[in-house]
Amino acid sequence: MENPYEFLLSLGLGVALASACGFRVFLPALVVAIAHRSGHVEIPEHFYWISSNVSIFCLATAATLEILAYFVPILDNLLDTIATPAAAVAGSVMTFGVLSDISPWLHWTLAIIAGGGTSTIVQSSTVALRASSSALTAGTANPIIAAGETLGAILMTLLSIILLPLGIVIAIILLVIGIRSLIRYILPKVT
Repeated sequence: MENPYEFLLSLGLGVALASACGFRVFLPALVVAIAHRSGHVEIPEHFYWISSNVSIFCLATAATLEILAYFVPILDNLLDTIATPAAAVAGSVMTFGVLSDISPWLHWTLAIIAGGGTSTIVQSSTVALRASSSALTAGTANPIIAAGETLGAILMTLLSIILLPLGIVIAIILLVIGIRSLIRYILPKVT
C-alpha cells in the first residue's frame, strides 16, 4: 500500500468525485477524462481508459443528453429512477478509478461503500428535492433545480481536481445534508 497520507487523499478524491456523480452521473467522469488527457490530473494506470477518444466521446454524449433531459419536466422525474442506481455505479467506478496500491478486495469494498454510498445519498436527496418541487410547483421549478445540480457536479469535480481538501470538506457537508434531508423526507411517510 502507498503511504497512508496518499491513500487518504485518494480516498477523499474518490468520495468528492462520487458526490459529484450524485448530481450528474456522467459529467464528473467526463471532466476527469478531459483533465487527465490535458495533463491536469494524474490518475492510476488502471483508470487510463477513461481518457481514450471513445470514452470521452461516449461520456460527452451521455453527459449532454443527461443534462438536457433534466430540464424537461416529467422526464426529469422519470430519469431519476434510472439515475439513482446509475449514480451508485458511477460513484463506485470513480472511487475505484482513483484508488491504487491496495488489495483488490479492499479496493472494491471501499469503492462500493464510500463511492457508491456517497453518490447514492447525494442523488437520493436531489430526487427528494425534485419530488417536492414537482408536487409544490407542478414541475415548473424543476429546471432551476436541474441547473443547480449541473453546477454542483461541475464545481465538485473541479474542486476535487484543483483544491482537493476543500472538495473533501464540501463532500462531507453534502453527505450530512443529504442524510438529514432523507431522514426528514422518509420519516413522515413511515409514521
